[in-house]
Amino acid sequence: MKIKLDENLPHRLAILLKNLGHEAHTLHEERLVGHPDADVWEAAQKESRFLITQDLDFSDSRKFAPGSHHGILLLRLRSPSRRNLIKLIEEMVQKDNVSEWAGCFVVATKRKIRVLRSGHTQNP
Repeated sequence: MKIKLDENLPHRLAILLKNLGHEAHTLHEERLVGHPDADVWEAAQKESRFLITQDLDFSDSRKFAPGSHHGILLLRLRSPSRRNLIKLIEEMVQKDNVSEWAGCFVVATKRKIRVLRSGHTQNP
């Protein structure tokens, strides 16, 4: 899967994802650190990449409706330490077929993963 990691995620995640067979890019590698969210989003879409982020600016599933993009994984941890983020992603990638999340809006917490797919209607 082609993935873009937002700047609020540890660089080690890119290494982990690459070792698990994914094509992961970081904003640091692309010199997009500090750029507006719109630039990050545009780059992810232009490259057909699934965006992984903690940024709540990407949390509106109506604005980022499933099927209208290449996919978003929003990580929501109470304690988002580097260790906890890496552990969560590693567990998800090992037990779920994340490639099926392309085009979906996904929210992950320590306890559950919510996947919104195209055609899913959400109550406001």
